[in-house]
Amino acid sequence: MPELAKVRRFEAAGFRAWPAGTTHYDGTWLLRLTAGYPAKRLNSVNPLDPSDLTNLHERIGEAGRRFDEFGRPLIFRMSPLSGRPLEAHLESLGWARFDESRVMRLPLDGAAVDDAMDQIPLKDVARFIGAALDVHGYDAALRQGLADVVAAIQPEAGLFVLEQDEHPMATAICVHDGDLAGLFEIATSVAERGKGYGRRIVLSALKWARLRGATEAWLQVGADNQPAVKLYEAIGFTEVYRYHYRRPPEA
Repeated sequence: MPELAKVRRFEAAGFRAWPAGTTHYDGTWLLRLTAGYPAKRLNSVNPLDPSDLTNLHERIGEAGRRFDEFGRPLIFRMSPLSGRPLEAHLESLGWARFDESRVMRLPLDGAAVDDAMDQIPLKDVARFIGAALDVHGYDAALRQGLADVVAAIQPEAGLFVLEQDEHPMATAICVHDGDLAGLFEIATSVAERGKGYGRRIVLSALKWARLRGATEAWLQVGADNQPAVKLYEAIGFTEVYRYHYRRPPEA
C-alpha cells in the first residue's frame, strides 16, 4: 500500500496540471466536470479521504444529478485515497471497475536526462493542438475543448512537438510545478511508433523542466498500455500507485 502522503502530493499536482472546467467539493469528494472535453480525469468524482463515508447513498445520488445536468455519465475515479470501504460499497451496488492506470515517478538527476536533446517548447497553442489531434487520432470536434484545457493550466506548461518534414511525429505536455514535472498527452503517431520518438520527446521535455528547477518527474499511463509502460520503465520511471474508475450498472 503506497504512503497516502505521496499519493496526495501527486493527486494535487494532477488536479493543478490538468484542470477541470468546473469543480465542486462534497466533503472530501472532489467532483470535476468539463463541458468541452470528455476525458474521464476531467469528468469524475475523486474521493480524497478514506474515512469520509457519511451518507453515501444520498451523496452518490447528488453526484449523479450533477453529472446528469452536465450531460456526463457518473464515474468515480478510485485512487488509494478512496479507501477500501467505499470501494466495497460500490462493489455491493454492482458498479463496474474499468481502465486502471499507473502513476509513475522519476528522479531527474539521471544521465538519460543529461543526454537529452535540447528543445524549445512551442508558444503557438493552436499549432500544438493541431499536432496533438493528428498524433493521437482525436476527433477534430475536440479541438476547442482540448485548447481550453491547455489554456487553463496554471503552472508553467511546455508544449512539445517532434516533426519530420513538417509532419508531427510525437507530442507531449510538460507541466513544471515547483519541484515536480508532470507529463501529459504523450503520444507518437501510429505509423512512427517504435522509432524512438516517444523517448526523445519525453527526455527533452524533462530536460526543459529540470532547467527550471524540477527535481522529480511523474506521469499517468494506462496499466494495459504495455509499449508505453515498457518505454517509461526503460527511462527509469517506477510505479508509485494505481487508480481505476467505477461506473454504476446500466439501468
